[in-house]
Amino acid sequence: MPNIKSSIKSIKKDAKRHERNMAEKNRMKKAQKLVLAAIANNDADEAKKLFPAAQKAIDQAAANNTIHKNTAARKKSRLASKINAISAA
Repeated sequence: MPNIKSSIKSIKKDAKRHERNMAEKNRMKKAQKLVLAAIANNDADEAKKLFPAAQKAIDQAAANNTIHKNTAARKKSRLASKINAISAA
């Protein structure tokens, strides 16, 4: 445990940020898993219905700097291409 007051404050801030970031990431991952589960069941309609919620969760994580904006774009693109693949089939 640090003795310097600013270091003590910094540790508290880091803990809060960590909690916030983990909550944001978990929200994003759950939304993605729901879409991927629908894709695994070859349920294109369900996947299309769940995709906007996943997209929103990913965008919010990027907006809050929890993940990088390019990572967000990549995740959304890969989900969309998987949905399009089962829709075409």
